[in-house]
Amino acid sequence: MVGAIVLAGLAPFIIPMARPTVQTEDAQLGMAQRLKAFDSHAIVNIVDTKGLLTEVNDRFTALTGYTRDQLIGQPVSMLYDDDFKELAAEIRAGLKRGDTWQGETPLRCADGRMICTQITVMPMYDTAGKWTGSITARTDVTRAHELLAERDTAETLYELRDDIWIVDAETNRLTYMNRSAMRRTGLSDKAYSAKTLDELAQEADCAPILDACKTLAETDKAMTQFDAEMFGKHFQVTIKMLKIGHAPGRFLIMLHDITDIINEERTKSEFISMVSHELRSPLTSIKGSMGLLLSRAAGDLPPKARALLEISHRNADRLVLIINDILDLEKIANGRLEFDMEKTNISELLHETGSANASLEQRFGVRIQIENADAPIWLTTDPNRIIQVLTNLLSNAAKFSKPGDRIVLRAEDSADELRVSVTDKGLGIPVSEQHKVFQRFADLSNSNRSSKGGTGLGLSVCKAIVESLGGKIGFDSREGFGTTFYFTLPKKTSQMGSKETAPLLREAS
Repeated sequence: MVGAIVLAGLAPFIIPMARPTVQTEDAQLGMAQRLKAFDSHAIVNIVDTKGLLTEVNDRFTALTGYTRDQLIGQPVSMLYDDDFKELAAEIRAGLKRGDTWQGETPLRCADGRMICTQITVMPMYDTAGKWTGSITARTDVTRAHELLAERDTAETLYELRDDIWIVDAETNRLTYMNRSAMRRTGLSDKAYSAKTLDELAQEADCAPILDACKTLAETDKAMTQFDAEMFGKHFQVTIKMLKIGHAPGRFLIMLHDITDIINEERTKSEFISMVSHELRSPLTSIKGSMGLLLSRAAGDLPPKARALLEISHRNADRLVLIINDILDLEKIANGRLEFDMEKTNISELLHETGSANASLEQRFGVRIQIENADAPIWLTTDPNRIIQVLTNLLSNAAKFSKPGDRIVLRAEDSADELRVSVTDKGLGIPVSEQHKVFQRFADLSNSNRSSKGGTGLGLSVCKAIVESLGGKIGFDSREGFGTTFYFTLPKKTSQMGSKETAPLLREAS
């Protein structure tokens, strides 16, 4: 025998019950009160045998944001994502057998967000014992999951070796520090929560962080990253603005100690510099001696001996170029490369560079054409370093051009900056390899350094020089159609002194 149960706000439905004896009015009233409490607390929906929603209670509509008209008669699957459909089929099969199912399921709300619910699904029957569908009672456990996730995140952040700070963007008050940050600043969890970032900047010499946070707030940027020296160490600092709706949000600050990395780089750089200096002198002497022999200073040489000597002389020349490039990079990276700044006519400089590289035209059968350099273009810069950059770019273009090709050296002057470009019609650079063009010793798949020469350092040197002069360097390339390398120099360069030293650069490569 079965009994009927009526929930407040729901149509009557029937679920299996124990065979009753005589029902008193008090017992029926007690059952009604219990069911009312259940309806007030739980999120309830009823589904028929076709999987269509036939009833929902008020808490269901309040939680999901749907109206009854949007739900009644619709498949219950509209409330779930595709990943849940397989489990939903298993639950449905169990209900047909008379099984009850309990567990957690996602639930899609009217605004598209997903919430997590703990549910109990029970089969329903009519008075004849025929299965008529199911009733589901839910509890929203989304916030419980969020709290667990927050706790796990906090525990993870606490154990990180990097320093983690969280700062309220409106009050600048510190709201979180992990163990590493507290150890570094000497603050306890109670002490840091009473501090503002302004106070900490004064006490702990971390003004760069305060300045970066102010800039983020003013520019509405999402993130910034920079290197800074604080607490007697070198750090890579990453600051991200975490927005909270329309509220000011929070700054997530991470300090990654790179002191050991910088010391290792400095040691490696000093070693390379020492070796390069020691190699350059004997190599220069060897190259000079071979040059004298090739010029017949010691008499004629047998043809075979002369051919071997020419090969040795070219390789010695290449080694000297490599060493010079390494020394230039090392000087720039350590801030020891001097720049002789002077007012320079860039147009005249381009013509001078073209004439100086006439040997490229003879060697590779190309023609260097200079454009937009008839009228004077004045800029305060280091002319010798600019010639070094242009020579590298022209040499690179000539190596990858076909005989008879034209290489265009062009200047473009504007109010804010000067743009100089070198364009070839060569092989172009494969898209998959463009990321490594400015890396040291980069070797592209369509290049042949052994036959065309080159150190593999020229473009890296160009990048370091241009950036040290306050400019930017880049390229546009299409495989099979050619490449344009360009660099820009700001007009503000003219404000620099007559002799400047390159700033410290840490290469990403």
